Amino acid sequence: MDWTALSVSLRLALMTCLLLIPVGLWLGRTLARARFRGKSLCEALVALPLVMPPTVLGFYLMMSFGRDAPFGAFWHRLTGEGLNFTFTGILLASLVASLPFAVQPIQRAFEAIPANLSEAAWCSGLSPWQTFLRIELPLVWPGVISALALTFAHTLGEFGVILMVGGAIDGETRTLSIAIYDRVQAFDETGAGIMSAMLLLVSFLTIGVVYGLAGRRRWRHA
Repeated sequence: MDWTALSVSLRLALMTCLLLIPVGLWLGRTLARARFRGKSLCEALVALPLVMPPTVLGFYLMMSFGRDAPFGAFWHRLTGEGLNFTFTGILLASLVASLPFAVQPIQRAFEAIPANLSEAAWCSGLSPWQTFLRIELPLVWPGVISALALTFAHTLGEFGVILMVGGAIDGETRTLSIAIYDRVQAFDETGAGIMSAMLLLVSFLTIGVVYGLAGRRRWRHA
């Protein structure tokens, strides 16, 4: 069992969730409520990682993170470091690759809330921020839980994007999915099987715990 690769995978998945869920709340609510020209284009851009082959997405991100590219050059001037073959690089890549998994469940949850509910809250004296915290957020909580579970599980098992951007640097960018691939390439089927079972177990337990908490919350409010 490659515990170092597992720790990198877990750290990457947790940080991706922490950074993407607030973005998913803001972007999901905006896409669900706002009416503006180009909304369909925005939704298509959010969903694009779902249909792009991971290696293609990883290739474009790798090129964008290079020091000759505008974003990569900006990052290098800002921090003095590159992005390719670093944990920061695979984290940014994971944010892009997992964006639709964080946004779409939350967007659907906001779309299910009647518009007149927020208007009634405003008429009752609640501010927009109070309406969001006390009325909207509890109603979209199942969507947030779904986004959290999907984002975590997808990041944990991501392979193509991570390999293209980060390579396989031990303790830095070598995740468990890449370690499994390396064991298969080395004809170590036993090691690959053990790590695959671990990845399956962690993913299943994560989704089970998250959905269990969501179900308990729905039961309490029933």
